[in-house]
Amino acid sequence: MDNLSPTLQNQKVILRPLQQSDEDLLWPIAQEKALWIYGLKDLSIRENLHQYIKAALKDREDGICAVWIIIDAVSGKVAGCTRLAEISWKDERGQIGWTWIGKEFQGTGLNKAMKYEILKYGFETLGLNRIELKADERNIQSRRAILKLGATEEGTLRQHMKIADGFIRNTVFYSILKNEWPVIKERIKISFD
Repeated sequence: MDNLSPTLQNQKVILRPLQQSDEDLLWPIAQEKALWIYGLKDLSIRENLHQYIKAALKDREDGICAVWIIIDAVSGKVAGCTRLAEISWKDERGQIGWTWIGKEFQGTGLNKAMKYEILKYGFETLGLNRIELKADERNIQSRRAILKLGATEEGTLRQHMKIADGFIRNTVFYSILKNEWPVIKERIKISFD
């Protein structure tokens, strides 16, 4: 198993390995209620945020997750949190998700720059063959962003997951394969250079 605590960065974003002490840095962003409309947990509740970070760090210790705090490289401000998780070393796959970015940073290209670094890490460092992404069927903003990356929509799992407010969502699955990465890599890099 490779190191799951790297710092990844480019001119737009710094992804620093998450620590429990980052809870205080993430707390102001977690107060943005709109971030949790489609969320599995409402992290604007302090204990939920604490447990969320604790569980992510445990998954990293167990070798199935890399988790980062997102920092805007231009301003130096903390922007949110993201993961490459559910890593199956046997199946050579993982999933980008659990991503939340404060309103101030949405639409700035930060998300695309961040996904670029995680995809590059997943395919080129970890040697994964498949990276998955998924979104609530109703979350059009996330679904558009995933498609703009070059991911392929694979289908919808009906009544798949219960979210924080009790609604049972339909989940749309997407993926990028290792053999697709070279073309997607160039396209993403050009778009945020």
